[in-house]
Amino acid sequence: MLLGIDHIVIAVSNLEAAMKSYRELGFTVVPGGRHPVGTYNGLISLADGAYIELISFYRDNPQHRWWAPLQQGGGLVDFCMQTDDLIGDTSKFRNAGVHIDDPVPWSRTRPDGYQLKWLLSLVREGHRGVAPFLIQDLTPRDERVPKEKNHRNGSVGIGKVVVAVDDLSTVGRWYETATGRAGETIEDERLQSAGLRFRIGPHVVELLQPVARKSPLTSWLKTRGPSPYAATLHVGSTAFGLLESRLTQGANLHFEA
Repeated sequence: MLLGIDHIVIAVSNLEAAMKSYRELGFTVVPGGRHPVGTYNGLISLADGAYIELISFYRDNPQHRWWAPLQQGGGLVDFCMQTDDLIGDTSKFRNAGVHIDDPVPWSRTRPDGYQLKWLLSLVREGHRGVAPFLIQDLTPRDERVPKEKNHRNGSVGIGKVVVAVDDLSTVGRWYETATGRAGETIEDERLQSAGLRFRIGPHVVELLQPVARKSPLTSWLKTRGPSPYAATLHVGSTAFGLLESRLTQGANLHFEA
């Protein structure tokens, strides 16, 4: 069963600069370490158990699934779901029509030398970021997720991920099959869009399709294709609104009470 969002992925061209700018925004950012595939990251751990991953490349890897989105401007490029049944949930998404691979082993070496290991079911190009990739830890998850969860800006968790889609009925069926329930019909006047909302554990995934040419999602789909568009962060304070794009490295992030 899907348990909720494990983390959201923000691709950045310069990791050190990105970590600095997120600290300016009031986040506590912890160096995460290096993956053998040429990426390294900084992590923002949240009290709800999810986290934000700032990821960049320490060497070129055009075959990596986040290389091309980074060349398009980076920002929010993907998200990962926790599951207590990796094989079963992988099969559910595949049976629904998602191009998702069987679980494969991955690893990351923290700055202190500790090697983290997990299994990932990765979604292939075209469906990447529209359906989540899935994770199951082999080493303890508490070792993968930083323990520093307090932030000056009051962030306590992820509220939702908004995914821009151009075929709502198809993507909606993916999530209905994976979650075992129908989505809630929604409209977003600000984004001039309509779609479906799925509650998964403590988090929400909204699938939105533009209903007007002037919708911001219309131009997004033309340049980025179906993909994550925005995410909201719960804050235990009066802070709210859109975070400055210059500091978020192009990611559409909003604070909400």
